[in-house]
Amino acid sequence: MATPPRPPPPVPKPRGRFFSNAATDRSNEMLSENLPPVVGDKADSESSNEEEDTGVGQPIGLQEQKEAIAEDSISSGPSNGLVPTRPAPAPPAGKSGQPMKQKVPRAATIKVSRKKGGKKASTPRSAMVRASWLDMWKGFRHSVLWATLDGQLMCLWKKRTDQISEVLFHVSSITKVKKQDNGRFSVYFKKKHYDFMAHSEEVSEAWLTSLLACRGVASPQSSELHGPITIKDPRSRVYAALFGHDVWVYPNKDSFQLGVASYRIILNIATVKSTGKHSMNLITPHRILSLSFDSSKEMSIWLERLSSTITSALSCSKVSLRLRENAHNTMCGDCGATNPEWASVNLLLVICHECAGQHRTLSCNLSKVRSLTMDSKVWTEPLIELFIRYGNWLANQVWAPAVPAAEQVSPESTTEERSEFIQDKYRRGRYKLVHPLSMSPSMMEQRLLQVVCSDNVEETMSLICSGAKVCPSDPQSPSPILLAEKANQALQTELLRMNEYTDIPPQHSADQRGNSTPSGEEEEEELHGKLDEDRFLFSLENTSAACDVLDLREVESIFLRDEPSQDFELVTLSDQLICNADDRETLLNHFIHILKVILPGGVSYAEVGGASAASKVTVVDVGGGPPHLDAWLLLWEEGVSIHPIHRHSQQCVKMELGALSHHEMKPLENIITMATVDRSVSVRFPAQYSCQTWFSHLQTALANYSTAPPPPYTANHSSGHLYPVLDNKGTVPPAIERCISHITANGLKVEGVYRRCGLAPKVSRLVEALMASPKTAPLEPDEQGVLDAGSALKQYVRQQEALIPPSQKKKWIQAAAISDEQSRFKEYKRLLRKLPENNRATLNALFGHFYMIQVFSPVNKMSAQNLAIVLVPSLFQGLNQDLISLSREFIIHHSLLFLTPDSEQTEEEEQITIL
Repeated sequence: MATPPRPPPPVPKPRGRFFSNAATDRSNEMLSENLPPVVGDKADSESSNEEEDTGVGQPIGLQEQKEAIAEDSISSGPSNGLVPTRPAPAPPAGKSGQPMKQKVPRAATIKVSRKKGGKKASTPRSAMVRASWLDMWKGFRHSVLWATLDGQLMCLWKKRTDQISEVLFHVSSITKVKKQDNGRFSVYFKKKHYDFMAHSEEVSEAWLTSLLACRGVASPQSSELHGPITIKDPRSRVYAALFGHDVWVYPNKDSFQLGVASYRIILNIATVKSTGKHSMNLITPHRILSLSFDSSKEMSIWLERLSSTITSALSCSKVSLRLRENAHNTMCGDCGATNPEWASVNLLLVICHECAGQHRTLSCNLSKVRSLTMDSKVWTEPLIELFIRYGNWLANQVWAPAVPAAEQVSPESTTEERSEFIQDKYRRGRYKLVHPLSMSPSMMEQRLLQVVCSDNVEETMSLICSGAKVCPSDPQSPSPILLAEKANQALQTELLRMNEYTDIPPQHSADQRGNSTPSGEEEEEELHGKLDEDRFLFSLENTSAACDVLDLREVESIFLRDEPSQDFELVTLSDQLICNADDRETLLNHFIHILKVILPGGVSYAEVGGASAASKVTVVDVGGGPPHLDAWLLLWEEGVSIHPIHRHSQQCVKMELGALSHHEMKPLENIITMATVDRSVSVRFPAQYSCQTWFSHLQTALANYSTAPPPPYTANHSSGHLYPVLDNKGTVPPAIERCISHITANGLKVEGVYRRCGLAPKVSRLVEALMASPKTAPLEPDEQGVLDAGSALKQYVRQQEALIPPSQKKKWIQAAAISDEQSRFKEYKRLLRKLPENNRATLNALFGHFYMIQVFSPVNKMSAQNLAIVLVPSLFQGLNQDLISLSREFIIHHSLLFLTPDSEQTEEEEQITIL
């Protein structure tokens, strides 16, 4: 297929600002130089170790590959370093040559301790099988990836549970494997190579042994069809190739020729659909790829070939084809193997041959295994419909909604690993999401009688898998099957018949795991951690390669310990980790980062920034709302919040600490109940340890709340003012008071408050509303609402008459330039007295507010200096370095300048944070 010319790159569009003027542009530039780095920031500089081929090369032959790998003999002597294939460029004129940047992992930012043990590492079936975390460099672009080698393919994944790889290649594409020092090794593909680093020399040697053991493996068959394709979302130009029943996707044609792909699409779990003359969708359970082609002819060729390949891959029984209408049924519900041919008919689970063998050891009272191709009599129309509608999705929602990545089995897992996992999952119920009524068998059976008369198959499945008996223990009780038949619920009836004699073992392992608390007798390991988006990377040393990675979405609870302790605790499905930092700011940065990842969208920053405990719970009773919903229970400075995981269908619940009239814990049921005068809420925790720890934090918060001192400045604070005043002369515009009050209540801990802009159309409407009716202006309490309010306040102040009259502005600038501090402050106070009373009162309110903002600068990153840079254009209608210094001092010394009578000679001590 001819390769069409590559279109020119798009011309970058200039980025606009919501509020554009020279003063604000300059203030943003100045501010960027003062802000501290955010946790997890990576270096921007990158380089590549790839050399471009000038011509189209032929695939390397098997004999050539053998010779190339054989050249690399792993000696016991010292290793030679990487030898550059081309000389380094000369340093710029006038500068001495600097040594090449060493490839080392990003330094850790926090210390982590956890109990040793847990699930043992996978035992490879042969020397050619390997799996571990590896640090990888492509040039100087560093990443930590889960690497697997099955003797044929080496895959690199961002997470263990990912279905789409980052890098993929067949071992026959490797031309050389080279050992380096410090646990490093390099894998070459002609002129391209990747550098890897393991967390220990032992693991590095094992990888080298496995890669060298793969020498001589035959190359796969040549591609039947290949060519350039455009993926629409996100838009990218790739090179695709069809190999057998798989489509391999490469970054470009050069990578195709080298044999290094990004990922592959297994077609026996995919469908294809035309969406236009030049486009089509390739649909998989994990991703929908919108593909476009350069011509309708190319599109027709790909569509025809993919359709025929998918039909060939799915050439199996009619039952299999119908069950695969549900994309979740195209893979084994336990290990993820493709093209499963067996099922547990009572669990609604489609499984592979290997997992089916392990299900038979569970006994037929727990799992009834049947073939999709041979056991034709069992496959009634209602049963097939149950699998099409629910199948693996519902089975895993009940039995394993969240499995630790280290414990999840794969198609390559050994028999022993598969057996242990299936016993944990079904017999021990280790990962099961139990029904809220599971503590009371009689109540579960009563609930079952109600549910079977409806179409709520999900709850019926949850009740059965939590131990509800389909056969009533009391002969006088009505039969759930008969009730379902009378209600014409065919699917319910079929599910009940399949589980008529199902015997679910009592759940105990999960409780034992949850009840166990960290014991001093158990040996702990000390690790170093660093955050990487939604992952937590662990290493043995500060800058060593990652030895383990935690997917933060596996976190079930997080608890911040009170000062002076500098640590917080993470509770996952299988671990309890203590994270310790050298200072409170670093600790809070990590704590807030994790909360942002695990909490559902829409949680206000006031809640996140003030949180001390968060746990995943099931709401079992809530006044005025539906029970049995999954949510996050958040304890923060001002109260308790319940945020449903699925916010589109449920409302969040908030209760102030001062309004709580009753709270209690039922330790045997892992339930906490909290009540106010008009509402009561009960939540169930998945484990006792999280329940007890969260309740302890609640009791501490209530005790601190009841003994908390009155708000600052109470002695001098008039009920008519937001901030203390020296006298009652002058008034503050209601719009300014409304914005200050809103941001004080909801935004003191919003990162970048007043620096980050709000949404321009919304801010304009908000300013109009504040001018018309400040009391009814629609201010929202979430993070975006705080940013909108801050932008509205700045815009409102700019649109009013200048607080410093233009005739006096020169004197203020001259005062800021006075070198002696005492004389300078004396002049400030003299100039303040000359201002109109309303102007002076407004400045007092604004700078008092900004003082409070900078007190929280360890969290919101807005020090007095940063605030001054941002606010000077609004307050003084211009930008000047002396005015920035003046504003900074007015923020820091607000009490001295506005609240201290002239007769007082002693200066009050001020609280100053990061400047």
